[in-house]
Amino acid sequence: MNALLRKNIFNVFWVIVLLGIVVMSLDIRWLDYIFKPLLMPVLLAAVFVRSARAKGRKKIILALFFSFCGDVFLLFEDRGSLFFIGGLICFLITHLFYIAYFLQIKQPGESPAKLYPYLVMFIAGYTAFLLYVTWPNLHELKIPVIIYACIISTMLYLSLCVPYKVGKTACQLFVTGAVFFVVSDSLLAANKFYKAFTLAPFSIRLTYCFAQYCIVKGFLKKRY
Repeated sequence: MNALLRKNIFNVFWVIVLLGIVVMSLDIRWLDYIFKPLLMPVLLAAVFVRSARAKGRKKIILALFFSFCGDVFLLFEDRGSLFFIGGLICFLITHLFYIAYFLQIKQPGESPAKLYPYLVMFIAGYTAFLLYVTWPNLHELKIPVIIYACIISTMLYLSLCVPYKVGKTACQLFVTGAVFFVVSDSLLAANKFYKAFTLAPFSIRLTYCFAQYCIVKGFLKKRY
């Protein structure tokens, strides 16, 4: 049973992702309350069954746990701003654990950040642009959103600092995951604070799930 779970755990994850998107398209809200909170526990299960004493395991587990908490809070964001703030705090903590993890495996050697040093300017410019676009509608959330934007931008940059010596595939997965996390949060911010668009729930969910999937896969594929 354990071998079967190890082999198919990511298939289970993507089945839940697709079922959740179908449920969202049919607007069956009560089923979404089941499928969305299942996402991170499945990735947690993947970490538990596919890794033992890998370096940084606890940080990945805690990041996924706080992501789960954030998912639950955001399910109820239409019931009050406190739920959105709760979700924001949970995902901020998630990014802090990812930052701690990327710092833990950072070491001397060639990395995307060293090969393309101008990327830090691109990240800073993009963050400033997103804040500029959403600023008029942030109201009392200005400070929390600024802090969050700085934290997730730092997480993205540190993913670029992971050296290729951990494995090129793992390195690429970390960067891809971090980029898609920024994309997902950017879509959420644009939909909530700039202009709502029809495909927002689907695009936010899909990019978020792909981001977490890539980071977990990167963790499982790294060389040490």
